[in-house]
Amino acid sequence: MRAIDVMTTSVVFAHPHMTVREAAQILVEKNVSGMPVVDDKGELLGMITEGDLLHRAEIGTGAGKRAWWLEFLASTRELASEYVREHSHRVSDLMTKDVVVVDEDTPVVDIAELLERHRIKRVPVVKNGRVTGLVSRANLIRALASIGAEPSGPAAADDQSIREAIALALQNTRWSVPRESILVKDGVVHLWGVVTSDEEADAIRVAAENVPGVKEVNSHLEYPTVLPGM
Repeated sequence: MRAIDVMTTSVVFAHPHMTVREAAQILVEKNVSGMPVVDDKGELLGMITEGDLLHRAEIGTGAGKRAWWLEFLASTRELASEYVREHSHRVSDLMTKDVVVVDEDTPVVDIAELLERHRIKRVPVVKNGRVTGLVSRANLIRALASIGAEPSGPAAADDQSIREAIALALQNTRWSVPRESILVKDGVVHLWGVVTSDEEADAIRVAAENVPGVKEVNSHLEYPTVLPGM
Protein backbone atom coordinates (compact mmCIF):
# COMPACT_ATOMS: atom_id res chain seq x y z
CA MET A 1 0.00 0.00 0.00
CA ARG A 2 1.30 3.44 -0.96
CA ALA A 3 0.75 7.05 0.05
CA ILE A 4 -1.69 7.60 -2.83
CA ASP A 5 -3.89 4.77 -1.47
CA VAL A 6 -4.46 6.34 1.95
CA MET A 7 -3.73 10.06 1.65
CA THR A 8 -6.19 12.87 2.27
CA THR A 9 -6.70 14.76 -1.00
CA SER A 10 -9.00 17.52 0.27
CA VAL A 11 -6.07 19.53 1.62
CA VAL A 12 -6.48 22.93 3.26
CA PHE A 13 -3.62 25.27 2.37
CA ALA A 14 -2.08 28.34 4.00
CA HIS A 15 -0.03 31.06 2.34
CA PRO A 16 3.10 32.77 3.69
CA HIS A 17 1.50 36.25 3.62
CA MET A 18 -1.48 35.03 5.70
CA THR A 19 -1.75 36.40 9.23
CA VAL A 20 -1.45 34.17 12.26
CA ARG A 21 -5.05 35.00 13.21
CA GLU A 22 -6.29 33.98 9.76
CA ALA A 23 -4.39 30.71 9.98
CA ALA A 24 -5.86 30.01 13.43
CA GLN A 25 -9.37 30.68 12.14
CA ILE A 26 -8.90 28.23 9.24
CA LEU A 27 -7.58 25.50 11.55
CA VAL A 28 -10.68 25.90 13.73
CA GLU A 29 -13.22 26.24 10.91
CA LYS A 30 -11.86 23.33 8.87
CA ASN A 31 -11.21 21.17 11.93
CA VAL A 32 -7.62 20.43 10.94
CA SER A 33 -4.48 20.55 13.06
CA GLY A 34 -2.00 21.55 10.37
CA MET A 35 -1.72 23.00 6.86
CA PRO A 36 0.94 23.03 4.13
CA VAL A 37 2.09 26.54 3.31
CA VAL A 38 2.38 27.09 -0.45
CA ASP A 39 3.31 29.98 -2.73
CA ASP A 40 1.21 31.41 -5.55
CA LYS A 41 2.39 28.59 -7.83
CA GLY A 42 1.28 25.92 -5.37
CA GLU A 43 4.82 24.89 -4.44
CA LEU A 44 5.47 23.79 -0.87
CA LEU A 45 7.21 26.31 1.40
CA GLY A 46 6.53 24.91 4.85
CA MET A 47 3.96 23.67 7.37
CA ILE A 48 1.94 25.58 9.95
CA THR A 49 0.41 23.54 12.79
CA GLU A 50 -1.41 23.98 16.09
CA GLY A 51 1.93 23.52 17.81
CA ASP A 52 3.33 26.57 16.02
CA LEU A 53 0.47 28.69 17.41
CA LEU A 54 0.55 27.30 20.93
CA HIS A 55 2.79 29.90 22.57
CA ARG A 56 1.47 33.37 21.72
CA ALA A 57 1.72 36.69 23.53
CA GLU A 58 -1.88 37.64 22.64
CA ILE A 59 -3.39 34.87 24.76
CA GLY A 60 -0.80 34.86 27.52
CA THR A 61 0.83 31.56 26.61
CA GLY A 62 4.24 33.02 25.78
CA ALA A 63 7.37 32.46 27.82
CA GLY A 64 6.59 35.45 30.04
CA LYS A 65 8.69 35.77 33.15
CA ARG A 66 10.68 32.58 33.09
CA ALA A 67 13.06 31.55 35.83
CA TRP A 68 16.16 33.76 35.79
CA TRP A 69 18.48 30.80 35.35
CA LEU A 70 16.60 29.62 32.23
CA GLU A 71 16.89 33.13 30.82
CA PHE A 72 20.60 33.11 31.61
CA LEU A 73 21.22 29.72 29.97
CA ALA A 74 19.30 30.53 26.78
CA SER A 75 21.35 31.96 23.91
CA THR A 76 20.41 35.27 22.32
CA ARG A 77 19.60 33.31 19.17
CA GLU A 78 17.11 31.15 21.07
CA LEU A 79 15.55 34.16 22.79
CA ALA A 80 15.22 36.06 19.51
CA SER A 81 13.66 33.07 17.76
CA GLU A 82 11.23 32.62 20.63
CA TYR A 83 10.25 36.28 20.48
CA VAL A 84 9.44 35.99 16.77
CA ARG A 85 7.30 32.87 17.32
CA GLU A 86 5.34 34.58 20.09
CA HIS A 87 4.89 38.03 18.53
CA SER A 88 5.05 37.86 14.71
CA HIS A 89 1.74 38.13 12.86
CA ARG A 90 2.98 36.41 9.69
CA VAL A 91 2.66 32.72 8.90
CA SER A 92 6.00 32.89 7.10
CA ASP A 93 7.72 33.62 10.43
CA LEU A 94 6.07 30.78 12.34
CA MET A 95 5.92 27.97 9.80
CA THR A 96 8.27 25.01 9.85
CA LYS A 97 10.43 25.36 6.76
CA ASP A 98 12.35 22.08 6.88
CA VAL A 99 9.39 19.85 5.99
CA VAL A 100 9.52 16.07 5.70
CA VAL A 101 7.73 15.03 2.50
CA VAL A 102 6.94 11.84 0.60
CA ASP A 103 5.82 11.09 -2.94
CA GLU A 104 2.67 9.29 -4.04
CA ASP A 105 4.47 5.95 -4.41
CA THR A 106 6.07 5.93 -0.94
CA PRO A 107 5.08 2.71 0.90
CA VAL A 108 3.01 3.28 4.02
CA VAL A 109 5.56 1.35 6.08
CA ASP A 110 8.14 4.02 5.21
CA ILE A 111 5.68 6.79 6.06
CA ALA A 112 4.98 5.27 9.47
CA GLU A 113 8.72 5.15 10.15
CA LEU A 114 9.11 8.82 9.14
CA LEU A 115 6.28 9.93 11.41
CA GLU A 116 7.82 8.06 14.32
CA ARG A 117 11.41 9.12 13.70
CA HIS A 118 10.62 12.82 13.26
CA ARG A 119 7.86 12.83 15.90
CA ILE A 120 5.37 14.44 13.55
CA LYS A 121 1.65 13.81 12.96
CA ARG A 122 1.48 14.20 9.17
CA VAL A 123 3.55 14.44 6.00
CA PRO A 124 2.68 16.22 2.75
CA VAL A 125 2.57 14.09 -0.38
CA VAL A 126 4.34 15.92 -3.20
CA LYS A 127 4.32 15.43 -6.96
CA ASN A 128 6.42 17.71 -9.21
CA GLY A 129 6.94 20.12 -6.33
CA ARG A 130 3.24 20.49 -5.54
CA VAL A 131 1.24 19.02 -2.68
CA THR A 132 -1.30 16.44 -3.85
CA GLY A 133 -2.31 15.17 -0.42
CA LEU A 134 -1.46 14.57 3.23
CA VAL A 135 -0.85 11.34 5.08
CA SER A 136 -1.48 11.50 8.82
CA ARG A 137 -1.31 9.02 11.64
CA ALA A 138 -5.10 8.79 11.43
CA ASN A 139 -4.90 7.76 7.77
CA LEU A 140 -2.53 4.93 8.63
CA ILE A 141 -4.66 3.74 11.54
CA ARG A 142 -7.75 3.73 9.33
CA ALA A 143 -5.89 1.65 6.77
CA LEU A 144 -4.82 -0.80 9.47
CA ALA A 145 -8.33 -1.08 10.91
CA SER A 146 -9.91 -1.53 7.49
CA ILE A 147 -7.72 -3.73 5.41
CA GLY A 148 -4.85 -5.17 7.42
CA ALA A 149 -2.53 -6.97 5.01
CA GLU A 150 -1.37 -5.11 1.93
CA PRO A 151 -2.90 -6.27 -1.36
CA SER A 152 -0.61 -6.90 -4.30
CA GLY A 153 -0.75 -7.60 -8.00
CA PRO A 154 -4.02 -7.52 -9.99
CA ALA A 155 -6.19 -7.50 -6.87
CA ALA A 156 -4.58 -4.23 -5.75
CA ALA A 157 -5.27 -2.65 -9.11
CA ASP A 158 -8.90 -3.80 -8.99
CA ASP A 159 -9.33 -2.42 -5.47
CA GLN A 160 -7.91 0.92 -6.59
CA SER A 161 -10.38 1.03 -9.49
CA ILE A 162 -13.27 0.27 -7.14
CA ARG A 163 -12.16 3.00 -4.77
CA GLU A 164 -11.98 5.56 -7.56
CA ALA A 165 -15.40 4.48 -8.88
CA ILE A 166 -17.00 4.95 -5.46
CA ALA A 167 -15.40 8.38 -5.05
CA LEU A 168 -16.69 9.33 -8.50
CA ALA A 169 -20.21 8.12 -7.66
CA LEU A 170 -20.22 10.34 -4.58
CA GLN A 171 -18.49 13.30 -6.19
CA ASN A 172 -21.47 15.59 -6.86
CA THR A 173 -23.55 14.73 -3.82
CA ARG A 174 -24.00 16.87 -0.71
CA TRP A 175 -23.66 13.85 1.57
CA SER A 176 -20.44 12.41 0.21
CA VAL A 177 -17.35 11.32 2.11
CA PRO A 178 -13.84 12.22 0.90
CA ARG A 179 -11.77 9.76 -1.12
CA GLU A 180 -9.44 9.04 1.80
CA SER A 181 -12.42 7.75 3.81
CA ILE A 182 -12.99 4.93 1.31
CA LEU A 183 -10.75 1.90 1.71
CA VAL A 184 -10.98 -1.32 -0.30
CA LYS A 185 -9.34 -4.74 0.01
CA ASP A 186 -10.20 -7.67 -2.23
CA GLY A 187 -13.49 -6.03 -3.18
CA VAL A 188 -14.56 -5.41 0.43
CA VAL A 189 -15.26 -1.72 1.05
CA HIS A 190 -14.80 0.11 4.35
CA LEU A 191 -16.44 3.54 4.69
CA TRP A 192 -15.25 6.04 7.28
CA GLY A 193 -16.40 9.56 8.06
CA VAL A 194 -19.05 11.71 9.70
CA VAL A 195 -22.72 11.88 8.71
CA THR A 196 -25.67 13.78 10.14
CA SER A 197 -28.41 11.21 9.52
CA ASP A 198 -29.09 7.54 8.93
CA GLU A 199 -30.34 8.48 5.46
CA GLU A 200 -26.94 9.92 4.52
CA ALA A 201 -25.19 6.80 5.77
CA ASP A 202 -27.57 4.61 3.77
CA ALA A 203 -27.08 6.68 0.61
CA ILE A 204 -23.29 6.40 0.87
CA ARG A 205 -23.53 2.66 1.47
CA VAL A 206 -25.86 2.16 -1.50
CA ALA A 207 -23.59 4.20 -3.78
CA ALA A 208 -20.71 1.89 -2.83
CA GLU A 209 -22.79 -1.27 -3.22
CA ASN A 210 -23.75 -0.25 -6.76
CA VAL A 211 -20.15 -0.10 -7.99
CA PRO A 212 -19.18 -3.16 -10.05
CA GLY A 213 -16.73 -5.45 -8.28
CA VAL A 214 -17.84 -4.58 -4.74
CA LYS A 215 -18.38 -7.76 -2.73
CA GLU A 216 -19.28 -6.25 0.63
CA VAL A 217 -19.61 -2.82 2.26
CA ASN A 218 -18.70 -2.25 5.90
CA SER A 219 -19.85 1.13 7.21
CA HIS A 220 -17.92 2.82 10.02
CA LEU A 221 -19.77 6.11 9.49
CA GLU A 222 -20.62 7.98 12.66
CA TYR A 223 -22.36 11.08 13.94
CA PRO A 224 -20.44 14.25 14.95
CA THR A 225 -19.16 14.33 18.51
CA VAL A 226 -21.25 16.64 20.67
CA LEU A 227 -19.46 18.12 23.66
CA PRO A 228 -21.34 18.45 26.97
CA GLY A 229 -22.96 21.86 27.40
CA MET A 230 -23.04 22.61 23.67
